Amino acid sequence: MNFKNKKIILASKSPRRSQLLRQAGIPFEIKTKEVEEIYPDNMNVDEVPEYLALKKARAARSFITDDEIIIAADSVVILDDVIYGKPKDEADAARILSKLSGNKHRVITGVCLMNRDKEKTFSGVSHVYFNQLTEEEIRYYIRQYQPFDKAGAYAIQEWIGLCKINRIEGTYANIMGLPVDMVYRELSNF
Repeated sequence: MNFKNKKIILASKSPRRSQLLRQAGIPFEIKTKEVEEIYPDNMNVDEVPEYLALKKARAARSFITDDEIIIAADSVVILDDVIYGKPKDEADAARILSKLSGNKHRVITGVCLMNRDKEKTFSGVSHVYFNQLTEEEIRYYIRQYQPFDKAGAYAIQEWIGLCKINRIEGTYANIMGLPVDMVYRELSNF
């Protein structure tokens, strides 16, 4: 675990990413700089997560020291080559969850590791299989869990993941927002 001698900076305020790094025994501190999560309209949807992670890391690069490594990440939910981001309101969350209901979608989390001298990007990909959701279940989930800060309008660690997802391919941590297995491996070699 060579990276334990390195100072890790998480460029994210995401409690889920912080929780995952803590559970993996990766010491870090949080330093963030606000970045608009926008990307070119013509960009391939599979490239968006790494593009946004790199954008976040480059924004944070200005305030790191020579011995620090930034971890920046961004997750997207993709169904039929359409990205479903964070819902704007209850109606948008219901629309997104209705689309995901009964379907398989992909969660891609792009990650960027960066220090003053180099940068490395990579992505974790997971496939998520949703059971059918009734309108009542969608309304319940939105009311109870307020998924307005979550890509795809859901979090796998909440009710929807426990009751309405019947299978995943890939890692659970990636769906939560960080492919920790890949981060661990890449940090060890960075």
